[in-house]
Amino acid sequence: MMRIGIVGGGIAGLACAEELTRLGHAVLLFDKGRGPGGRMSTRRIQTSAGEAYFDHGAQYFTVRDDSFRRQVTAWVSEGVVAVWPSAGSDAYVGVPAMNAPVRLIADGQTVQWGMQVMQIEALEGRRWRLVLDGSDAVDVDIVVVATPSEQASDLLVSVAPDFSAQARTVVSAPCWTLMLAFAEAVAVPQDCWRGEDIIGWAARNSAKPGRIGLESWVVQASPGWSRLHVEAEPVWITTVLKEALSNMLAIPLPPVVGEICHRWRFARSGADGSGALFDRNRRIGLCGDWLLGPRVEAAWLSGKALAEQIRLDEGSGLIEPVP
Repeated sequence: MMRIGIVGGGIAGLACAEELTRLGHAVLLFDKGRGPGGRMSTRRIQTSAGEAYFDHGAQYFTVRDDSFRRQVTAWVSEGVVAVWPSAGSDAYVGVPAMNAPVRLIADGQTVQWGMQVMQIEALEGRRWRLVLDGSDAVDVDIVVVATPSEQASDLLVSVAPDFSAQARTVVSAPCWTLMLAFAEAVAVPQDCWRGEDIIGWAARNSAKPGRIGLESWVVQASPGWSRLHVEAEPVWITTVLKEALSNMLAIPLPPVVGEICHRWRFARSGADGSGALFDRNRRIGLCGDWLLGPRVEAAWLSGKALAEQIRLDEGSGLIEPVP
């Protein structure tokens, strides 16, 4: 049995952890977020008219791979995923929130939320020490980095410069996201809109399966526009995106009872094409959507692929627990 530390509790890290736990390893996950979701997070805000809920990261996901299809089918049967026809016949969402399948996996794992790994240090005997912000360090046999490429590069620069350099070549696109709550319905017949200029996506979030709360809309700026204005003030972003939404829908917006703006610096990953990376000699691995493609499915597949690489190397005797 190996003691494995995973940096990042998103879908990639959790998929990897789920498989490694099934194989009998002791897996510890560390995530700086407050709870399950990562880029599949859900935000709740209290307004004068009641609560509103927003899937402010990934809006839906699709299925191409057979193994992921089997997983999604299981999630559907468990009631944590459903088809969202408004976004397409192959569009799935978490129920009652986008983070539902992530939360389901996390419930079976040992995850420390709100815990940021500040540094990875090499120890004698090919072991690793994870230096945590505000907590005691943790020593592990294998370390897995399951974060966006830019964060992985920064974390690995001193201990795995080759992996760090590889991650640095994969650039993520930012995304400004505006969440709007209304006391009355926005009077348009459709629930999803795609654009190319200022707005890349806008949707009536409250129309997704299993949602409760007020009329809620998620407006995501296009990658190009977000990149151009990545350092802009949220107040200005809010004003511009509200005006752009009104223009896109060709109607005045009803009175807004709640609004919040969020900047995703690493919203949409690039695609390295490696699938997953593992160095058996250094006992360090990487997984994430950036190693395969900018999709929820790719993150899940990457996590599973890394767990499989670790299993194969362990089974061949190439890696063994350090006494």
